[in-house]
Amino acid sequence: MNCCICGAVKNCGPYLEKVFENIEKIGALFDDYRIVLYYDTSEDNTLDILKRYRQKNIKLEFYVNKNPVSNKRTIRIANARNFCIQTVYNRYPNYPFFIMMDFDDVCSNTIKIENLNKYLNRDDWDALSFNKNGYYDIWALSISPFFLSCHHFGDKCTATMQTYITNLLNNTPSGQLLQCASAFNGFSIYKTNKFINCYYDGNFKLKLFPPKKIKKNIDVVKSPLKLGLEEDCEHKAFHIEAINKNNARIRISSDILF
Repeated sequence: MNCCICGAVKNCGPYLEKVFENIEKIGALFDDYRIVLYYDTSEDNTLDILKRYRQKNIKLEFYVNKNPVSNKRTIRIANARNFCIQTVYNRYPNYPFFIMMDFDDVCSNTIKIENLNKYLNRDDWDALSFNKNGYYDIWALSISPFFLSCHHFGDKCTATMQTYITNLLNNTPSGQLLQCASAFNGFSIYKTNKFINCYYDGNFKLKLFPPKKIKKNIDVVKSPLKLGLEEDCEHKAFHIEAINKNNARIRISSDILF
């Protein structure tokens, strides 16, 4: 049972040592693992740390981007994540799992590795993310009745969504999983065969969401949809494509990982 651990890396220097410590604990759960990273030019010592760590751990491979980058953050991150998973699809298609994670402070706290281990052999998820003390990542979250991003509605939507997901997770017993259309929260593990034909996209695509779900979202936030926004969280397109193509089960654990 093998796993690829992937991520986009930019200006992550202060956190990389702790993140790599966590990755080594994750890797120990598997027979073998690889770390596949995409590096964009940084203003700190991120690249030097990657080079030093590669000498310590030959399982690390990273690509240094030398191409012009988009002025849209979601497009930059989608490009980086797509490079990583394309590497998985091309070179490690028989690895049953891959992980996408953030390499900054979000994943630098000491990992509660038992909360990952207990789900690995379960067959009730295809993508699994986790809770935090203070669930922050509503940008990637799509869960009924909040299907679209809060950024596409009024300012009050942010607090409403955070309260909603926090209450849901607080009332979900450990071991039970929440169904959703998209979630990340800094870390998610995937079953490769359910995502091998799917990609990240940071462009906002209203067509991803059926009209009934859009109306339901508008009704619950009591705010009109803002038109003209070009960006959306890259995870949403990735997860929804996997649902539509492969009936992927996107789930959230109420357990805290970091």
